[in-house]
Amino acid sequence: MSEHTALPEDGVPSPAESAGRLLPEADEGTVEPTATELGLELPDEPEAARDLLLQELMESRQDSSRLLEDLQRIAADYANYRKRTERDQIENVQRASQRVIEALLPTLDSLDAAMAYQAQTDGERMMLAGVRSTHGLLLDTLAREGVEQLPAQPGTPFDPAIHEAVSGPAGGNGDLVVEQEVRRGYSLRGRVIRPALVMVGTDADDA
Repeated sequence: MSEHTALPEDGVPSPAESAGRLLPEADEGTVEPTATELGLELPDEPEAARDLLLQELMESRQDSSRLLEDLQRIAADYANYRKRTERDQIENVQRASQRVIEALLPTLDSLDAAMAYQAQTDGERMMLAGVRSTHGLLLDTLAREGVEQLPAQPGTPFDPAIHEAVSGPAGGNGDLVVEQEVRRGYSLRGRVIRPALVMVGTDADDA
């Protein structure tokens, strides 16, 4: 054996020496903690002292594993909370945007009605051109927010998901189709915010 591992004269290491061999060596200039300072009361028998130290080490590792699992669970819960908060914020903004857009729909209806007027004079034609320009600018602005007009041209198949019928066919055996659009419908990011009001007929009526 080297001089660093030499045994005492009786050949049996003390419990403190046994503990020192199991604990990591301290850096130069530092003082190694004693077993008492670590809260350990080592028995006099070396084997029992070693078993106790190994048991304490195993329990410490188990505690560390449990703490790590707790930290990982907390981190996962926080990540889920952050995602849920961000999703809620996006939904709140979208709902606020939808309320503003829905408030603008009557203005679009008024512009639609104005554009249906047949101008009779040059002044009326100039005014109507300005209405069409304003209508187009408003639609372009809403389109950038995800607003789209629902298809409701005459001959379009009637779809109760996007159409609301104000009148129906008296008879006929054909498929239901749109005969006339009464009021335009709109969707926001693929979700219907107002169905189109339409008069409904059958494709057999057109034959």
